[in-house]
Amino acid sequence: MRGAFRDAAPIFASLSAGALRLSRPPPALLLLERSPPSSFHRLFSASLPMANRSPPPSTATTASEILDSSSSSVEKQFEGFRVHLEESGNVRERIRAVVMEMEGAVRLMHSSLLLVHHTRPNPDVLEKAKLQIEVLKDLFGGLAQILRECPGQYYRYHGDWRSETQAAVSLITFLHWLETGNLLVHAEAEKKLGLDNSEFGLDIEDYLTGICFMSNELPRYVVNQVTAGDYDCPKKVLKFLTDLHSAFRMLNLRNDFLRKKFDGMKYDLRKVEEVYYDVKIRGLGSGDSIQGHATQA
Repeated sequence: MRGAFRDAAPIFASLSAGALRLSRPPPALLLLERSPPSSFHRLFSASLPMANRSPPPSTATTASEILDSSSSSVEKQFEGFRVHLEESGNVRERIRAVVMEMEGAVRLMHSSLLLVHHTRPNPDVLEKAKLQIEVLKDLFGGLAQILRECPGQYYRYHGDWRSETQAAVSLITFLHWLETGNLLVHAEAEKKLGLDNSEFGLDIEDYLTGICFMSNELPRYVVNQVTAGDYDCPKKVLKFLTDLHSAFRMLNLRNDFLRKKFDGMKYDLRKVEEVYYDVKIRGLGSGDSIQGHATQA
């Protein structure tokens, strides 16, 4: 009897262990039970077919609202552009109206100064040219008034009157040289044109370019003055151009329009040197003679 019980004990033990294993829930169910409801919902919904799923009701509405908002922001931006461009166009039209008057004043002044190439400087000719300086002064004041309405925009519109400013500087500098024999400095040029460096000043590059334009007039002036009998003129102009050219060489100019105009100054200087040499070897200047020239050589 005891032997039969010992033989049956392993069988009962194995049956009890199997029953215990069957009574434990599967691992997948344990994972579902331990997961939060949201995780369980995701796992459950993932097992559903695509046909049984329904999109969130707010997805289409949200996309439509995003598109409407994006379209509204684009329209608002370009509406601001439209207003800005219209205002800028109105300012440019006002500036161009003033610039056209400046062109007329510059032409009149230039035509008056052309007479100095045919005769010796005449006070009446110079006075007639000086009348246009007051006109230019009033016109530059008009430009300054326009730019006060849009502060900080000087260099945005500067190109609209740059060439006229350079021409004006060239003429008033030439006129000043005819009267004094000296260069019109930047501060004096600003004062003559009624410009204020704190608000609406004379750009330095415009001033330098105007001086280069002025030097282009000197070779022709020298030739005509020698023809009219002024044999001392080449010596005076040569000294002035030599000093001016040396001063320009102090500047580190970029390869731009101003640099090209400065490079042209050396050709003006060379032309004046040739005229001065011709006058000197002929002994036409005061204190010049062929004998004196040979002695110096």
